[in-house]
Formats: sequence, structure tokens, C-alpha cells
Amino acid sequence: MNPGNIAQTAQAIRTNVSKVIVGKEDIVDQLIIAILTSGHVLLEDVPGTGKTLLAKAVARSIDGEFKRIQFTPDLLPSDLTGIHFYNQKLAEFEFRPGPLFANIVLADEINRATPRTQSSLLESMEERQVSIDGTTHQLGRPFLVIATQNPVEQQGTFPLPEAQLDRFLFKLKMGYPTTEEGIAIMKRFMADSPLEQLAPVVGTAEIEDAKRHYTGVKATDELLGYMLAIVEATRKHPDAVLGASPRSSQALLRACQARAAIQGRDHVLPDDVKAMAVPVLAHRISLRSVQRMRADAAEHVVAGILSTVPVPADAPLVGRA
Repeated sequence: MNPGNIAQTAQAIRTNVSKVIVGKEDIVDQLIIAILTSGHVLLEDVPGTGKTLLAKAVARSIDGEFKRIQFTPDLLPSDLTGIHFYNQKLAEFEFRPGPLFANIVLADEINRATPRTQSSLLESMEERQVSIDGTTHQLGRPFLVIATQNPVEQQGTFPLPEAQLDRFLFKLKMGYPTTEEGIAIMKRFMADSPLEQLAPVVGTAEIEDAKRHYTGVKATDELLGYMLAIVEATRKHPDAVLGASPRSSQALLRACQARAAIQGRDHVLPDDVKAMAVPVLAHRISLRSVQRMRADAAEHVVAGILSTVPVPADAPLVGRA
């Protein structure tokens, strides 16, 4: 599959999701990128902004299985992974898979679960498998976790530590719709939910094929140096206690390759780096306590770095083959 075919697959998903979701094209593209790169997404926003609807629409578009898990303090790791139980009729133990055995899993309010349960989910995200009673079970292909958390209500929560935040490819925010989008949403859902009529436009096999081929997108040494300079700048920033990890530079490269592929290009542009830097890097930076009081402080730090790190002089221009 070449980048042109990957772009067609992405456009089919994008168009199909737009039948349900009004606007949010950038968020949809970033979810497609996360699927292609085998990444996961932390979606931070207040309730009612369409997070569950978006996840369901993407799952239906790729003909994937969707599961939603409501995270609570009493949720156990086995509630996610599944259990072995004794079947009295068959007189033997059977495995009952948990909700992680799906293609797209919505981990709703992940910060309400205990660190033990959070760690169980994050281990599954990294390994794409679960081990229960000495037996390893493979998870779905593709496998995308969309974890949500409410940025306003913090009472009774267990914030994700930096080591676990680093496991997410993106941290995104849905945001409120504009007035025009709000009217369009009300009209669209006036009679019935369009999600009920949404049909798949690609299959999971096509997604897996695209995942194998997007890495063929090229990035010059100069652009690799540009990415690394941005990552290193987060470690030297005066407001940062902890900068972006080496894993983040790999994540930034993969995200840029996938973004180029879904746009039909076989090479990475500086614009890809600028578009992906904030959602890939901001949540991987730990700021000093004073700066943490501002919700979007990390995003401003990365945006400031982008404005100061020079773009390579011989970087390919938009549209150049």
C-alpha cells in the first residue's frame, strides 16, 4: 500500500465520521494517525463534548469492535483483562475475556481508578497482550485505547504519573463547538442518532496493511535533527522540571510519517513536525509548580520552542515530490 492508498483509506474514514461528528477534523485525523502508529490517545475534556460518540464512530468506520469501560476506584485489573472461571457443565476452567479484547477501547475517566488498575491498562497498551494465570492472550488488531479524564473535577482522582503519561502518543482536547457547529449538531440529532445508520467504509485488514506501509515515508537527516532539537529544547527549558523522553522523539517521528501518509505524501515536511509537536510532546513535560497552575502551560512551552528552533534551510517545501 503506497501513501496514496493510505490517504484514500484515511479520507474514507474521515468522511464517514463526519456524518456523525460535526467539525473536529483535526481530532479525527489524529485518531487515524494513532491507529496507524499503534499509539494511544489521552482525551482530556469536560463531559458531553462527544468523546464517546467520536470513538464509536471511528470504530464503526473501520468495522472494529468497540468497548467502553467506566473507571471507578473499585475497578480491578481483572475487570479489564478478564478471568478464568470454572464451568460446572463442562467441568473445566474457561477464559472469559474482559473489555480490553476489542479494537477501540474507551477508558472513561481513567484517573478515577487506582494506580494498580491504571498500570494494568497501560501494560496492555504497551504489550498489546495480557497474561492471566500464566497464559498470554493477544489483544485485537488494530488496538487503540482512548483514555479520557475530566480536567475540572479532581476530587477522588489518581492523576497519571509522568511515566504513564509517556505511554500515550497524543494528549488531545475536544473543545466546545462553535455556534454554527452547535446548531448543526442539534439539527443532525433532531430525529435520530446518525450513528445508528453508520456503516463501515474500510476493514481492519486494510488498517493493518496501512500500518505496515506508512513507515515507508521518508524524513531527511535535517528534519530528524529538527525534531530532535525540539525535543532537546524541552529538557533545557527554564520552566521544565522534566523534559520529553527519548521515546517522545520516536513518537514524534512516527506521527509525522503517518500524517504525511494520510495526506498522500511519501516524505515528511516541517509542517508535519509543527502540527504534531504539541499533541505529542506537551503531556510529556513536567513543569515547575507555579507554571502547572495554568491548564495549557505545557502547550505554550512547546509552541514557544517551535517559534525559536530554526527550520532546516534545505527542508522540502510543500508539494515538492
